[in-house]
Amino acid sequence: MSSLKMLLATAGLAVVGIAPASAADKSVTIGTNNWAENIAVSHMWQQLLGEKGYDVTLNEVSKPILFGGLAEGDIDISLEVWLPSDHAYVDPYRDRIDLHATWYDDALDALVVPTYMDDVDSVADLANHAAAFDYQGKPTIFGIEPGATIADEADTAIAEYDLPFRQLSSSESAMMAQLKQAYREKKPIVATLWQPHWAFAEYDLKILADPKKVFSAGEEIKWVSHHGFSASNPELTAILDAWHMTPGQLSQLMLVIENAGDPDKGAAQWIADNRELVDGWLDATP
Repeated sequence: MSSLKMLLATAGLAVVGIAPASAADKSVTIGTNNWAENIAVSHMWQQLLGEKGYDVTLNEVSKPILFGGLAEGDIDISLEVWLPSDHAYVDPYRDRIDLHATWYDDALDALVVPTYMDDVDSVADLANHAAAFDYQGKPTIFGIEPGATIADEADTAIAEYDLPFRQLSSSESAMMAQLKQAYREKKPIVATLWQPHWAFAEYDLKILADPKKVFSAGEEIKWVSHHGFSASNPELTAILDAWHMTPGQLSQLMLVIENAGDPDKGAAQWIADNRELVDGWLDATP
């Protein structure tokens, strides 16, 4: 057993063999993470590929393990690689993983405020309105887990724009709970957020201009596989290469899942409501 497989087993994660999908064996392991959009598209594709006879396992791992797992062949594909941001993860394995088609254009990280905040249009504007964003005695940017790319970008923005703010790091769910409460009460709030995200379908939000270009923008989201996967799986490759989603489509998928409270039920509902779109992907041929 490879050291990577041992690590995955220790983490209590299902590791599936690397045999390629074929007429006799159409098993596929998708490496996932806990981001809202990744949960959404992974469960969507688990169901759609199931319609085509594939046995799909979703395997949640951290980013370093994900790319190592792809390189080793312990993970077949992953549906979300942001480029150029993820080059640091991709480049060490360039000869053992393959990047595929872009399925989402112009992804970005940002600071956001509700649109009812008329006087705040850019990150720089926050400095002049710091008192409005007071939380427990300090002007606060609500963020996600420390170490996430967007958390590092927010810290950099605080320094680059000389903002008298702190970033309060927590989980995505905790951050969204703060946003929900503030939005309901029409109170000031600034949070780290990325697009695609279901929040843009649920709330009227303003992406703050970032003239210093601290936050990632213009990112392409691609799917990725271990080297040789496409040659062994031309049908599945053609299907995934045909996949493309607009910000509205993806945000709605995530919102349906969020409201359903269950990714399987939400994905199934969205698929039923968007049958013509998904059939276009599934009908693709090599």
